[in-house]
Amino acid sequence: MEWDWNVAMDVMPRLAAGLVVTVQATFVGAFLAYVLGLFIAILKMSRLGLVRAVTYWTSEFIRRTPLLVQLYFLFYVLPDIGIFLSPFLAGVIGLGLHFSTYTSEVFRAGIENVPKGQWDASRALNYSPVQTWKFVILPQAIPPMIPPLANYLIVMFKETPLLAAITVVELFNAANIYSNSHYKYLEPMTLVGAFFLLVSVPSAIAAIKLERRFSSRRT
Repeated sequence: MEWDWNVAMDVMPRLAAGLVVTVQATFVGAFLAYVLGLFIAILKMSRLGLVRAVTYWTSEFIRRTPLLVQLYFLFYVLPDIGIFLSPFLAGVIGLGLHFSTYTSEVFRAGIENVPKGQWDASRALNYSPVQTWKFVILPQAIPPMIPPLANYLIVMFKETPLLAAITVVELFNAANIYSNSHYKYLEPMTLVGAFFLLVSVPSAIAAIKLERRFSSRRT
């Protein structure tokens, strides 16, 4: 088995296009995960016991079932009840919904770390609940959350090959389609690994720097 640069150069444009789809799916899925995660975290801290219980068990069900099964459900099962999603849309919804259950714990921990006196001060100033969250709680809670949220972004990026199961032509699937068509696997799959390393390693280094930066601020 020898490396063929002609094959590598031939597959490179397809991998580049697949990488664009991978990055798009990662960022759109992360946006959904962050928004839904914050919403879930707030519901978990609701004063209503029923709301807390329903939110907790729903998020636990999503977290404890495989992402691949959830992707299959969104893309292959929902059409049976008349709901049709494009592969990309089903993929980003699956990523966002699945990882929102993890980011919700990050948000919840960050919010609970805000001193109770900040809530009392907001009430003393006659802030509405929206003003309290917007101007007092979230500005203090979010900065320490940034490093773990960045780590989840990297994890989501590495999970995108699962989208190939629902026909999304992301980085891995672009290589797989080429390999199956040309019976060449060494070059495409090696380049896939190289692309993932080129993106994930600098991202991991940036996440570590963010973590150290905010850790030093807290100390």
